[in-house]
Amino acid sequence: MRFGPTPDQRALREGMRALLARRFGPEELRAAVGRDRLDRDLWRALGAAGFFALRLPQTRGGVGLGLPEAVLVFEEAGRALLPGPLIATHLAAEPMPDAAGGDAVVTRVDAGLVEWLDEADTVLGPAEGVREAVPVRSVDPLTPLHRVPGVAARPAGPDPVAVLLTAAEQLGSAARTCELAVQHARVREQFGRPIGSFQAVQHLCAGQLVRLETARAAVYAAAVTSRPADIAAARLLADEAAVRGARDCLQVYGGTGFTWEAEVHLHLKRAWVRARRAGGGAEGEELLARDLAAGDG
Repeated sequence: MRFGPTPDQRALREGMRALLARRFGPEELRAAVGRDRLDRDLWRALGAAGFFALRLPQTRGGVGLGLPEAVLVFEEAGRALLPGPLIATHLAAEPMPDAAGGDAVVTRVDAGLVEWLDEADTVLGPAEGVREAVPVRSVDPLTPLHRVPGVAARPAGPDPVAVLLTAAEQLGSAARTCELAVQHARVREQFGRPIGSFQAVQHLCAGQLVRLETARAAVYAAAVTSRPADIAAARLLADEAAVRGARDCLQVYGGTGFTWEAEVHLHLKRAWVRARRAGGGAEGEELLARDLAAGDG
């Protein structure tokens, strides 16, 4: 059996990458840093391209695709560091036609935090808690945050689709930092040689690639099976690939990776914020442990 994206799925991924390259390239990324406001024109362009209505049935005006296709699209969003409450708006597309078309920004309470609260048209979560939300300083200049007092997690547990799409975003970020590290290692010279010729740098890049491809296999497989345990494993691997990959990329870059001209540190900061969303860390580990103990894996 051949396991991999179909030609149509690859075309979808390439189309999304091309759209983001036109609408949210390096200049737009730098302009968005610290702005705390969403580009509503870009948001509507995403809606027009079917980003939010990707899994909505065609009978309801959607694209009619499935979770594997959504994973590929969100992987590209993570690669580009696309800002905004993308997952919450995507999940709200079915009950909210405005969200499907990109005419509304939807966010939600997740693990006691709310992303992009001031820009949201709709907030999903406990209404009383949202009214008491207080702004907190976000480590990621592209993700403003509010904390909701007394709310630690969703009573029914995290939405598995949200967990998997977060993993897809982390996967895209890990792929980008791996690419950046290799590119930099090829052109940056020390002692008259490209730093990629040094074994220590080679080991960093190789470690990034191993974690990336391991996470990619897990995320793609979970998109097909939709099993909660598979999704939890994919999320844990993707979080590790994104965070450790960005840290290793910073090591390859040296001090220049922390400058505002480089996007490397932005990937690390976004990966940290994503890793705090529900369904990762200890929560995912507990789900996997229960699945293994039950003998269902």
